[in-house]
Amino acid sequence: MSRYPRVVAAVAALVLLIAGLGFAGLPVFVHPQLDPLRPADAIVVLGGTAYERFDLGLDLARRGLAPELMISRSTGADDHVMDRYCAGDFDFAVSCFVPDPWTTQGEAREIGRRAKARGWRHLIVVTNTPHVSRARYIVGRCFDGELTMVASPSDSGLAYWAWMYVRQSAGYLRAFLQPGC
Repeated sequence: MSRYPRVVAAVAALVLLIAGLGFAGLPVFVHPQLDPLRPADAIVVLGGTAYERFDLGLDLARRGLAPELMISRSTGADDHVMDRYCAGDFDFAVSCFVPDPWTTQGEAREIGRRAKARGWRHLIVVTNTPHVSRARYIVGRCFDGELTMVASPSDSGLAYWAWMYVRQSAGYLRAFLQPGC
């Protein structure tokens, strides 16, 4: 009979821990700081398989917010869906790259290299909502100019958000352990 109170206490502690982590993650993953749009030197769309973010990047460029659109082909060079973005005919410059390594850090390094070579001082960065805060942190380590972070639509549902909490938390841990750009 003495095991029952310990099991209940352990379950209650676990529920409280999960609820606390969920609550703590709200301003980081669910409601990150987004910035008001204004003209920039370039728009950068970070990679991923939710292609809506690339449509958003195109829309921002079409609206004249920057003369160049830079797209991460993090799904690989052989992703033919990306050809409509990377090989399209637009009224603005579009450049695509495959990050090395295939991580946000690889994307940030390429962003930093191009920004330095082109003299960019202000970038609009598009990614999905749960990635905004971590992307700001990582890109900000490789680019010392101003970042305007924009969130593209995200999936919904408990499974998606649970996975994003785990994935983005692991990504933050990796970023904290990798000093520099």
